[in-house]
Amino acid sequence: MPNDFENKILKFAEQEKLFEDVDKVLVAVSGGADSMALLHCLWALKAQGKIDAELICAHLNHRIRGSESDGDEQFVIREAFDLGVKVIKQSIDIPAYAKKHKLSVETAARQWRLDTLQRVASENGCGWIATGHHKNDNAETVIQRLMRGTGFRGLGGIWPKRIFNSGVGYIRPLLCVGRDQIIEYLNGRKLKWREDSSNASLDYRRNFIRHQLLPEIQKGCEGDIAEDLWQLSCKAKRVRQATYNQIEQLWNKIALSSRRRVKLDLRQFLAQPEPIQVELIRHSLIWLGSGEGNLTEGHYSRLLELAQKNISNKKMELPNGFTAWREYKKIVFAQSEPKHGKEKFIGKTVEVKVPGKTQFGNYIIEAKVERFDNEALKQFQAKKGLLTEWFDFDKITGAVTVRYRVDGDKYVPLGMKEEKKIGQFLTDAKVPQDIRDITLVISDAEKIIWLWPIRMSEQAKITGNTIKTLQLRITQKRL
Repeated sequence: MPNDFENKILKFAEQEKLFEDVDKVLVAVSGGADSMALLHCLWALKAQGKIDAELICAHLNHRIRGSESDGDEQFVIREAFDLGVKVIKQSIDIPAYAKKHKLSVETAARQWRLDTLQRVASENGCGWIATGHHKNDNAETVIQRLMRGTGFRGLGGIWPKRIFNSGVGYIRPLLCVGRDQIIEYLNGRKLKWREDSSNASLDYRRNFIRHQLLPEIQKGCEGDIAEDLWQLSCKAKRVRQATYNQIEQLWNKIALSSRRRVKLDLRQFLAQPEPIQVELIRHSLIWLGSGEGNLTEGHYSRLLELAQKNISNKKMELPNGFTAWREYKKIVFAQSEPKHGKEKFIGKTVEVKVPGKTQFGNYIIEAKVERFDNEALKQFQAKKGLLTEWFDFDKITGAVTVRYRVDGDKYVPLGMKEEKKIGQFLTDAKVPQDIRDITLVISDAEKIIWLWPIRMSEQAKITGNTIKTLQLRITQKRL
């Protein structure tokens, strides 16, 4: 029988549908108290038949603390072995990685950790990664966002379930409990964990918030500050959900979107409340394929100022290779103009690594294969933009390749029944010349499956009979 802690996690997981239609979950385990509670709790719920998903343990050794880091690794391996859970370990010298990429150790660790977990999950057929984030982590996240500037969306803190641009989802089953409850659970079950000495260092901003700022705030609060911020986050999430459909409908009315840019009608845009304006900007950038991680409140403030001032063609550079400017009665968002280096690759065909990353000129093609999931597909379709597409993997024959189009190319565009010359299709669809210049042809051994970034092929589309999907994401490398 599950104990009170496990019951609470189970109820939260059911409420948030964390394990619905999930075959495999990659559990990120550092060896600390939070991740050990996560691993043992999920294992217990699976043993009791409360969840069906197969659990795979992943441990990442950052090699920051020498023998202490190696000790964490051996501890996690032993614990996973005792539970009969498969463990996958990855290791890197983060200080050297940070120096090479000119990043802080904290940023380098986070970047490598996210990339590695998503890669390991994809390679092992895991659609979701479970992490041990809890209410105190959520409180730290909200405070951190307040310090750098945030809106109601940022007040939502850590989401229980979220799919990132890679297509791999993250679930946080412990978000409904606090640190004290986790320690109580571990002690009650007589479970061990490892202490990370770097968690005491105030050189890291999150540690400063955890050990100094939050305790000072707590002194002036009658209740538990972590619980209070959790309740605030829940309310902010409800506001976000309530406005999402409204934003999408409004964006469809006032946005003129092409393959590389979005234009918003300024008269209707400026008639909206500021929070709605911010969400319209965010929606436009996501549509074009921009990630959100590097966008701050400062960027949104300057974009709102740009929309309000009658200055045409003054460009504002944005993170992730995007630009915004005001053009007569519209505000325009676009990918910054890249240098294609196309001439060297005309007539060349390159095989795409499936799964994996492939470079073709200044393009990066990321491929992954995973089991078909209706819910993931709905979320994917709602915000995929133009850079990413899903295909029925069983309809792909032989190797997948990439090249530029040549005269006489034919394919069956999505929604059509017969083959059509690509040149004629582009003319009929009124595709601008700048988009034609960057168009790529993705093929298998028999047919063209995607005219990127315009339209996929009818012959490779996902149907109700799809078992596995091939996801391709094509972005341009910044020079």
